[in-house]
Amino acid sequence: MAVDAARTNEGFTSATATRVMASACRVAGLDSRGAELIRLGENALFRLASVPVIVRVARGEEWLPTARTEAAVSRWLAEEGFPSARIIEDLEQPFLIDGHPVTFWHLILEGDRKATYGELGGVLRDLHSLTVPEGLALPSFDPFDKQALRLDRAVIPDDDKVFLRKRWRELQDKYAELKFDTPKGPVHGDAHVQNVMVDEQGRVILIDFEAFCYDHPEWDLMVTSVEHHSLGWQTDEQYADFVGAYGRDLYDWQGYETLRGIQEFGMTTWLMQNVQEDEGTAAEYRRRIAGLRDDDGPRDWRPW
Repeated sequence: MAVDAARTNEGFTSATATRVMASACRVAGLDSRGAELIRLGENALFRLASVPVIVRVARGEEWLPTARTEAAVSRWLAEEGFPSARIIEDLEQPFLIDGHPVTFWHLILEGDRKATYGELGGVLRDLHSLTVPEGLALPSFDPFDKQALRLDRAVIPDDDKVFLRKRWRELQDKYAELKFDTPKGPVHGDAHVQNVMVDEQGRVILIDFEAFCYDHPEWDLMVTSVEHHSLGWQTDEQYADFVGAYGRDLYDWQGYETLRGIQEFGMTTWLMQNVQEDEGTAAEYRRRIAGLRDDDGPRDWRPW
């Protein structure tokens, strides 16, 4: 469903996303008053005060096919009985508002704890065991699909852009040489522990299908493996729980270093989209770009 309106030139900010969210709610017949912005990242996520609904606002019309895939994946996983985020069924989705795809999701009421790394490993193991139905068209995993847009639009120094474009080309060359020894199947595409929630009944629920695809499972092991081995964001015990639940440590694979480079690059370009939001974000971006410039140096990056 599309709504024609003048598109803004100010970029994707919290203010822009709020206006789009409010317009989408009017079209959907929902009350946006009191809505809370709970995250600004690749998308803006809002929690409505009037009904138990989450609104996802994407950065631009280029993400419309992705939003359509998200909706289709949600419906398929619901049919499978897989514990996952559920799209609002009785709305024609996605909406297109001022050039921004918008989707509406059932609110997941969180319990009193966060998901563990062992639970993340178990969810990924179960996901990778599913068979994608013939009617569900999924893209392959493309670690570079958003990088050109991110670099074109980012408000960062020119020398950073030059460095990042050079690094991007180098990573593409290394990616072309990767050899996988696992069969393809359903892949989440952004499998970090924050994309697993525990609801009030204690159910572990997979969320965020923006990068969902049909590809090799290594892409889903990449995130936690790099966070542990390169960034030190998990204890040895937490990472052992993840490996034990899934059954594999990606660090032992010959392609790990290439995936490490791809993951760290993506983490940096993801964050740089929001450097204009506040000084904390800008400072973390500077920390990450400095790390990319020194491959062998320590990574003092902070979770964001």
